[in-house]
Amino acid sequence: MSAWLTVPEAAELLEVPLGRVRRLIEDHHLISIKRDGVQFVPAELIVDKEPLPSLHGTIVVLLDAGFDLNGAIEWLYTNNEVLGQTPMAALVSGKKAEIRRLAQALAL
Repeated sequence: MSAWLTVPEAAELLEVPLGRVRRLIEDHHLISIKRDGVQFVPAELIVDKEPLPSLHGTIVVLLDAGFDLNGAIEWLYTNNEVLGQTPMAALVSGKKAEIRRLAQALAL
């Protein structure tokens, strides 16, 4: 798994205010987890000072497939036998269509 950034660190990498990062998380353009009351964002989701473009639609597909947000994050970071890697690693490497097909199949 990637390094995890605090929201202020993510804001610095994205070059946006803290409130914008929180909005990106709320709107599923970024994901986060809370540990000990601190919110963390995976560093790999920030590419060229922007959120990973394929994440938003993928999260929406997973939510539509019946996952809650925590379940979607867990699925993205759990090794997948079909892919031979985690869905997130595949997403970061540009395999958006393949990941979304797998996610849609989970709803069936």
